[in-house]
Amino acid sequence: MGYIVFTILLIFVHIGLWKLFIKAGRKGWESLIPLYREFVIAKHITGHPGWWIALLLIPIVNIFIFFGLHLDLVKSFGKRRFWEYAATILVPFVVLPWWGNDPKVVYLGQSFTPEFKEKYPYKKSVAREWADAIVFAVVAATLIRSFLIEAYMIPTGSMEKSLMVGDFLFVSKLNYGPRVPMTPVAFPFAHHTMPLTGGKAYWEGIQLDYKRLPGFQQIKRNDVVVFNYPMEADPPFNRPIDKRENYIKRAVGIPGDTISLRGAVLYVNGQKGFEPPHGQLDYYVYTDGSGLNPQRLLDMRIDYDSRAREPYRLFLTEEAYQEVKSWANVTKIVPNISHQDAREPGTFPNSQLYNWNIDNFGPVIVPQKGWTISLDSLTYPIYERAIRVYEGNELESRSDGFYLNGVKADSYTFTMDYYWMMGDNRHNSQDARTWGFVPEDHIVGKALFVWLSWDQDGTFFSKIRWNRLFMGIK
Repeated sequence: MGYIVFTILLIFVHIGLWKLFIKAGRKGWESLIPLYREFVIAKHITGHPGWWIALLLIPIVNIFIFFGLHLDLVKSFGKRRFWEYAATILVPFVVLPWWGNDPKVVYLGQSFTPEFKEKYPYKKSVAREWADAIVFAVVAATLIRSFLIEAYMIPTGSMEKSLMVGDFLFVSKLNYGPRVPMTPVAFPFAHHTMPLTGGKAYWEGIQLDYKRLPGFQQIKRNDVVVFNYPMEADPPFNRPIDKRENYIKRAVGIPGDTISLRGAVLYVNGQKGFEPPHGQLDYYVYTDGSGLNPQRLLDMRIDYDSRAREPYRLFLTEEAYQEVKSWANVTKIVPNISHQDAREPGTFPNSQLYNWNIDNFGPVIVPQKGWTISLDSLTYPIYERAIRVYEGNELESRSDGFYLNGVKADSYTFTMDYYWMMGDNRHNSQDARTWGFVPEDHIVGKALFVWLSWDQDGTFFSKIRWNRLFMGIK
């Protein structure tokens, strides 16, 4: 439905351009040919240098040039007021046909030339100057945020202590290639919810298919990646892909990898996987009865349940583990690792066929584009969601077999790559062990570096973690 609406609106835009081209003394058909159309607008209708057309080949820059040319186009027809500029950008399917069919709207000349500016001077008011500056700033910031780089804050402890609550990051959209907005009509700077008032910050009337511009690299195993939380495809959210909540995890598995955990140790393709140097596990800590000093735990920034009594459950890095173990009143530390055969509710794929838990999991193969699986009772629980929800098929298990889009099938070939995302804080992370695979169309970008780190438990002089500023993310 979204593409039907988009096509109709595009037709109206081209009707308007056809009429305006004729008014400017050009052939109407010239308005229908991409790139050549912009060349005609630049060189012949508005008077820009011909080399400007080359700027349309530069990603991001081409967006500013494209809209700039069309604003100069309508300026050549005497349209220079703020609402006319805004309408040209926001509702061209309305104003371009209107002006194209209005006999009072005539071509005045090449608006970019000094002769035009001298013949048709236009003095902007102070309010108009401010409005133009604000609009330009909003548009520029939105484009930078969408296609280049975006700020992100770590809200939870799933990556502790590799990334800490209060870390502010820059996330690159360029590394893996900027994703073209799939829900293009949205309130600036709001992700999915309107500030203050609440409610949706986007309109779902126009939905575009997944497209990604070329990037510098593919996702490499163990990259720290920001992605849209795939489970928000479900009620009560039902959000479009690019409006789902942003999560940050480590891509410990890339397409085609075989993932498993044994005794909380990660294995990738049968070999020990990445062990984060500052990652955490939780332990039960026993003392001689004197208990643990809360202030000491706070000073070490050790996560624990302050309401609990002995044994204390502490989330510790290897370094913190050795430190706590050396305390005189600590008698025993036991890692909280689930038993191998203990099925844990909420563990992917939530099937009685698999007695898996967050410490003993798999093996499971991460799907890759072009990989074909057999559809059977063992593969169905693991890959059903990817086939049905992420790749948009109807998949049913019936008494006589499996049906794909209403047709009986015994295999399926994936159309996207997938990733296995896990937090470095392995025992305090909702990750792929809970909700499974992350499709490539959910990838937002690569975490680059920490530009600010704010310690909410710090004193006035230690709120900022100075040692983490501009720290690269590994």
